[in-house]
Amino acid sequence: MKGRCFRLKNQKKAEEIAVERVQLLSPLLVEGLDPAKMREIKAHLCETYGVSDRTLRRYLEKYRQSGFVGLKPQGKGRKAMESIPPELLEQAILLRREVPGRSVAQIIQILEWEGKAHVGELKRSTLQEHLAKRGYSTRQMRMYADSSSAARRFQRRHRNQLVQSDIKFGPYLPIGPNGSKKQVYLVCFIDDATRYVLHAAFYPTLDQIIVEDCFRMAIQKCGLMEAVFFDNGKQYRTKWMKRTCSKLGIRLLYARPYAAASKGKVEKWNQLVDAFLSEVVVEKPKTLDRLNELFQVWLSECYQFKPHSALDKNMSPEMAYRSDKKPLRFADPEVLANAFLHSEPRKVDKSGCIHFMGKLYEVGLPFLGCKVDVIYDPADISELTIEYEGHSPWKAHELVIGERVGKRPALPERMQPQKVESSRLLGAAEEKNRQRRERQTPALSFRAVHKEGSSDV
Repeated sequence: MKGRCFRLKNQKKAEEIAVERVQLLSPLLVEGLDPAKMREIKAHLCETYGVSDRTLRRYLEKYRQSGFVGLKPQGKGRKAMESIPPELLEQAILLRREVPGRSVAQIIQILEWEGKAHVGELKRSTLQEHLAKRGYSTRQMRMYADSSSAARRFQRRHRNQLVQSDIKFGPYLPIGPNGSKKQVYLVCFIDDATRYVLHAAFYPTLDQIIVEDCFRMAIQKCGLMEAVFFDNGKQYRTKWMKRTCSKLGIRLLYARPYAAASKGKVEKWNQLVDAFLSEVVVEKPKTLDRLNELFQVWLSECYQFKPHSALDKNMSPEMAYRSDKKPLRFADPEVLANAFLHSEPRKVDKSGCIHFMGKLYEVGLPFLGCKVDVIYDPADISELTIEYEGHSPWKAHELVIGERVGKRPALPERMQPQKVESSRLLGAAEEKNRQRRERQTPALSFRAVHKEGSSDV
């Protein structure tokens, strides 16, 4: 079990590293970059993230050859971070605070020259990881010093180059328990170049699942986008979003805190939706389905096919999106399905079941006490896929409680007590004691040495 857990941790760590590398390379994956602009971006990335130009070229080559999988570290994964004496780490932090632009190599050199560290005692990668963990990496220090913000409007040239998204609070509907009113929420994905709404719908909850569902529908209807631009809400800044975008080759961008103007297009869209919400107050829909029906009609007739002043020749968003000559890029169904799946570990209880999202699922009595991986689709948890080392993946369904109990399975043969003839502990202790007594026996004995005036020899 320990080996299994160790391999799982290594696999997850390798995937997290690949996600970070994809996001690092994302500025270099934009189409139409000339060599001069490419060199400028590379220099900025090297300075910001502390990587060499050779490393960037190697990552870029692997990504173009094998995609997301090519950026996973090979071998057994990264070793555990080595420790650094606390007083030495505090001195390194002090040197970084004195001059935030100091490199890790310069910090190590100063500590060695001052005699606080022996030559070769500090490794650059180890110290860099410790500084990042404490919040003193070069990038983290610059975040506090950089207060610049965008001052000009921007607009992408072609469709699906950049997509913005946001969540808007909707009306209250009588959909709660006993007909109580409950607020619903609108999620929208809008194209930056054409202002076309790829997908938008009202949802009954405010969590990351509604963003995932709307994101999937937008991709299925309009293809993959080159980049997505979100705010820093917890529904968007998730590990799942980083994993999905990296697997689909989509750049993941976040707005600066308190910089709502950078998401001006989707913010303006939210203001237009207020007109629809005003009509909803008069219409008084009773169900969420009815609200979405009315919204789709309003979206089509009052926005998608309506001339837009920000578009060329006052074209409508629908016409601008459909007339763009940039080809749409769709993902294979298997790749898309895999990118939207979630994975979580669960421990099988003594009844052969797992607890998942408030429900019980039957895994199997042979796996009592084992930790299995649950692969699932957040939009449909009626059936789960269970993975365990040495077994083919199988489906798990919600537990149906019967009238009779099941028989507890026998202890597996690999866990049966091993028959032995003697105690290995006592045998090893006896041998250890014999060796100790032999070392303690003096090499020479002076008892038989001839004494002066004695007849003994």
